[in-house]
Amino acid sequence: MTPITEVEGRRLALSNLDKVLHPLTGTTKGEVLHYYATVGAAILPHLRDRPVSFLRYPDGPDGQLFFTKNPPPGTPSWVRTTPVPRSEDPRARQVVIEELASLMWAANLVVEFHTPQWRASSPAVADRLVFDLDPGPPATVVDCCRVALHLRERLAADGLEAFAKTSGSKGLHLLVPLAPTPSGQVSAYAKQLAVEAETELPRLVVHRMARALRPGKVFVDHSQNAAAKTTATPYTLRARALPAVSAPVTWEEVADAAGPAADPEELVFLMDDITPRLERYGDLLAPLFAPERAGGLP
Repeated sequence: MTPITEVEGRRLALSNLDKVLHPLTGTTKGEVLHYYATVGAAILPHLRDRPVSFLRYPDGPDGQLFFTKNPPPGTPSWVRTTPVPRSEDPRARQVVIEELASLMWAANLVVEFHTPQWRASSPAVADRLVFDLDPGPPATVVDCCRVALHLRERLAADGLEAFAKTSGSKGLHLLVPLAPTPSGQVSAYAKQLAVEAETELPRLVVHRMARALRPGKVFVDHSQNAAAKTTATPYTLRARALPAVSAPVTWEEVADAAGPAADPEELVFLMDDITPRLERYGDLLAPLFAPERAGGLP
């Protein structure tokens, strides 16, 4: 029998709570749902007013994974959707996660949350810039941290403040709050900085996606600033054998992880690590929402 629970006055049917989703730790779906209920106050501001895309992994990371932008079949009428015109479907809509009830409804589908750099209220006008730093083996997140420190300094030279989070996979994300700026302009600026980084750090950085160029280097992926692209939302669980989270980190942690004797595992944060980090630091990405921290492109 499927358990029924009530969240903020909404009745939700939560299914398969004993199913193991993250095999290396034996983490069950029920534990995943408990995680999202616990960190709801932290993740919801990063989801609110942004059309969400789902990477679904209902049978765990070793099962079928599929990416969807359209509202899933059976989406309740009380879950907000917003028009997101796409070239293949000008009438397209996507889900917007506004409150705890819709967060738990979506989490019950077993998903990664991915969001664009703009809000539903201002499509294709970005309020943040993102770099996805992706290491090509044998490079690791240690190398990503070295590149992140370089980019932080370069952004600061243009009056922009960067914040960091783990990708929840192998790399690191940098997020920069912006005054509202057309996505095309943000994309061009991000590419410019990625090209500059490759010129200044040629043995460490590559700005092009070609696999042949990437072994031993950090790919500075600037493409996620395009209006049609998305990035893993802060605090989302990732479809991995371990219940790894895309977790905000301090610049002190990044600097420590960039050291010569650094251990890449120092920047792996699992589901159970997040509540203690929130208790210690609060949301390290809260400045993304502060208008006074938002910079303009040069």
